[in-house]
Amino acid sequence: MKSLVKESPTPGFVLKDVPVPTIRDDEVLIRVHRAGVCGTDVHIHDWDDWAQGRCKPPFVVGHEFGGEVAEVGALVKDVKAGDRVTAEGHIVCGRCHLCRTGNSHVCPFTKIIGVDRDGCFAEYIAMPATNVWHLDDDVSFEVGGIHDPMGNAFHTALHGTEMPGATVLITGCGPIGIFAVGICKAAGASHIVASDVNPKRLALAMAMGAHNAVHPTEAEAAVRAATEGLGVDIVLEMSGVPSAIHQAFALVRVGGRVQMLGIPAKSIEINLATEIIFKGVTVYGVVGRRMYETWIQMTQFLRSGQFDPRPAITHRFPLKDHAEAIRVIKSGEAGKVVFEIT
Repeated sequence: MKSLVKESPTPGFVLKDVPVPTIRDDEVLIRVHRAGVCGTDVHIHDWDDWAQGRCKPPFVVGHEFGGEVAEVGALVKDVKAGDRVTAEGHIVCGRCHLCRTGNSHVCPFTKIIGVDRDGCFAEYIAMPATNVWHLDDDVSFEVGGIHDPMGNAFHTALHGTEMPGATVLITGCGPIGIFAVGICKAAGASHIVASDVNPKRLALAMAMGAHNAVHPTEAEAAVRAATEGLGVDIVLEMSGVPSAIHQAFALVRVGGRVQMLGIPAKSIEINLATEIIFKGVTVYGVVGRRMYETWIQMTQFLRSGQFDPRPAITHRFPLKDHAEAIRVIKSGEAGKVVFEIT
């Protein structure tokens, strides 16, 4: 099968033929139709410090996909050939303290497809049947293929928050931030301010339902105007940029909530007293998707018709054009990028 492979510990990917995966009795083989390209894939492509410390080539890249079940293992009873599916890409142990207390999204033994084991930038992928998520008939493979980043946005926006009627600031309008705009709108937020330095991404945020989409230098004025000077109820920090993190704590109201998904490139200094403690701010660190609370939310929101992620998808490429896909992501020209595989 054709696969996009991280062949060696150097920058770049290689498109090559590799064997179709064999499956164990508790696994399924999925024919991949669409796959989302993520910032993580860019890190692996560029072979930066994070990738060097985490990944062990050779392996097939990619962790976001939608496809059709081609084969099931002997022990699999609730998935069958022909099913339209996506899957949770975090493969957890299922037996540790965290897995057994409903917190498997932070299982310390997690293996991620396309990072720690072969991924989905290929014609086929093998997955544990327990990780498979069925798609409704009216959900396209393309939307199925972006459930992973959509799930990060749902987790960030909805876990622990009181979204109906809330005022929200979203700092960082990459694809996950753009999805979060639409989620907050569908969940009943009364006012959404989105900030980013990229005009293309601000336009996408407006298309997804933001009331204001502004440069970070304009975010304070937009927030103060929308909240009578109080500050927003909820900040979704999606960028990992130090100035945006400080702005999140500055513009959340006293007693508000900051949900943190963006990952800073290095350590930053936070004044815990003035930025968090004396403001009574709740801070929540977001890791992946809650299994499988977040997946249920995604399915229900898509069924409602109030949330449509498709405006965030701006580019589609065949696997052979992988270098161009990486280029447009790095250039800031793109929203969500998707590979059309089969």
